[in-house]
Amino acid sequence: MKLNITTAETTKASENKAYALFFVKESVQFSKILSAKGESQVETVLKGMKDGPFEDLEFLEIDGCNTLFVDAAKERGISALDHLRMAAYRLAKRAIKKQIACVSLFLADAADEQFKAIVHGLYYAGYKFDAYKSKQKKNFEVTYEIVAGSRTAAFKKIAEEVAVEQKAVTLAKNLINTCAADLYPAEFVENAKTIAKYTPGLSIKVRNMKQLEKEGFMGHVTVGKGSSHEPYMITLSYDGTKSAAGKKTTSRTSRDHLVIVGKGLTFDTGGLCLKPPKSMPEMISDMSGAATALAAIQAIATLKLPIKASAVCCLAENAIGNKSVLPGDIFTAKNGKTVMVDNTDAEGRLVLSDGLAEAGHVGATHIVDLATLTGAMVRALGYAVTGFFSNDDDLGLKIINCGEACCEKFWSMPLEEEYADALKDKFADLKNTGSDAGAISAALFLQEFVPENTAWAHLDIAGTAFVSKSWKYTEYGATGFGVQTLIELAREMANET
Repeated sequence: MKLNITTAETTKASENKAYALFFVKESVQFSKILSAKGESQVETVLKGMKDGPFEDLEFLEIDGCNTLFVDAAKERGISALDHLRMAAYRLAKRAIKKQIACVSLFLADAADEQFKAIVHGLYYAGYKFDAYKSKQKKNFEVTYEIVAGSRTAAFKKIAEEVAVEQKAVTLAKNLINTCAADLYPAEFVENAKTIAKYTPGLSIKVRNMKQLEKEGFMGHVTVGKGSSHEPYMITLSYDGTKSAAGKKTTSRTSRDHLVIVGKGLTFDTGGLCLKPPKSMPEMISDMSGAATALAAIQAIATLKLPIKASAVCCLAENAIGNKSVLPGDIFTAKNGKTVMVDNTDAEGRLVLSDGLAEAGHVGATHIVDLATLTGAMVRALGYAVTGFFSNDDDLGLKIINCGEACCEKFWSMPLEEEYADALKDKFADLKNTGSDAGAISAALFLQEFVPENTAWAHLDIAGTAFVSKSWKYTEYGATGFGVQTLIELAREMANET
């Protein structure tokens, strides 16, 4: 895909060019009307749409030009911005399929957030994962001519930021969609090292099995010891609060440190508490939290946001072997609490206990962890909404608002203390499963490892990270959910004074 943002139309009408008109309900949202005759033709089309949503109309000739009418209010239950994303996505899919060389959009009247939504939609249409196909077909490249008038300079800057964000989304999706035989913990580490090497301002620290055991990160060791692929924990760090002279700024931003912690089970068999075979293939997505964290920190650094941020990726493979953790085994976590492994398939919270401890070690003031953690969350909210838990109302509200700006839905869930006693064990301080409210019990378990006086949010992306049927801009597989919200959260925190 190519974007050409100009003050005025630069290419002439031709058979291989189309104009796109976006409509919300029955009114023109952003349009190109060439003459009184063209305006009359558009009004005729609009009258035919009075009774409700319409199917996108292809190539009606308006003033002698191929024109595509795009319904930007077609899907139910999504925001106005997401309507524009979806409309742009469908437009781009059609342009690729029909091999239209150029599509012209007149967007001078669009607000910044509307333009950003449209560009995101265009990018989403170009994604495909065919690394394992014997025959790979390259997408037809479409040039989108954005006629922006006086908004040209502002739109170019927005387009540059969207390109960075979409690169991060693509990174996360590619990692998640890769099969586990090709993306085990050590291979994920190599990907992270490459990203750190080529992203200015981003540094990386890697701990292997021996170092994890030596430093007391026993959640990783307990989960990963049954696999032939050893566990790792990586910490990526970025500090955008330094001035050009290398000095720290004195704003509130310079005191904040956002740490993103991601669950990275590159494959999860369930361990000795084996998963049903039917649900096993999609366990390649059990590292979605780590992939999202890695992608977000890459974008935050690339955008040079004035904030201190880190990402902790908790990497392991939960496999069956002669050293696998046994139900009933007890280990001592990094913060000194003892944990009885009641269920080996509740392993994500064990590695996250280490990630939360590492976040405290590097000085987090705000922690956001992401994990495909519980089937209970999938049953509660499905594939369209992520449930989250937070000990800080301000951070929770930021996540909801940032998600709304990025067309990602979040729902605040309660940290209900009434269920906490079910996590107590007869021999150890805690056990890794509760008796009731699976998603809440998991969050209460994680809360036991959150550093004191730290704002924290736990995002359970079990339903939203990976889909088995078409959903919005994803035909199948990884959605990249959460990447944009995390970037927007870092941007929001960086803008606070």
